[in-house]
Amino acid sequence: MMNPYKSSDYLSEFLRYIAQKSLQGEERIPPLTELSKELKVSVASLREQLEVAKVMGFVEVRPKTGIRWLPYQFSPSILLSVAYSVTICTDFFDQFRDFRNHLEAAYFYESVTKLLPDDLDNLLSIVETAESKIQKYPPLLPHHEHYLLHQLLFSKVDNLFVQGVFDVYWDIYEARGFSIISDLDYLVRVWDYHRRFVVAIRMGNYSEAYLIFMEHKELFLRSPKLSVPQNFE
Repeated sequence: MMNPYKSSDYLSEFLRYIAQKSLQGEERIPPLTELSKELKVSVASLREQLEVAKVMGFVEVRPKTGIRWLPYQFSPSILLSVAYSVTICTDFFDQFRDFRNHLEAAYFYESVTKLLPDDLDNLLSIVETAESKIQKYPPLLPHHEHYLLHQLLFSKVDNLFVQGVFDVYWDIYEARGFSIISDLDYLVRVWDYHRRFVVAIRMGNYSEAYLIFMEHKELFLRSPKLSVPQNFE
């Protein structure tokens, strides 16, 4: 028997209201005092529902413009949940990381085959900048370049849910301190992999690039066990 519920049945009065407004192309939401009369819901209850909508990234509230509906994004919806999960159990980050890795593997071909010549040049430039930082004395951590590399590599994935997972991964990655690394040899090996699959992509050898990309995912497992703050891939 099919579930008789509609998706809107899971939403509060306020969320159902702004969802309808978004369908109508209206951005501005009336003050809560007006909504209370229209929806026949107390202002106190609507205020609580508004706070949920703000956390989820569905609306913004500003002094001059009031409540305004925002285009849908997935990232805010899962950031709070994932941040909570890794706070109560660090193993949840490994599970989230594994989930993200599977998504990157699944969307690798779809994205890299759509990269433009400028994108390919930028990928190589990112690798060169990272290598330059590593070779300095003292070495500099190319964490931003690591983020930019993956962001550009999967920039052609036209799926806001997938992109939401990718975005949140890097937020949690930094929040947990995983961007801090003291193992220089390990860092050099990581960026050697990055260079190799970027060169393969630039040459159109997508199968080779994929194999190198997947092998570099396993580098952490084959390396001497690092402490948690030194995790890197």
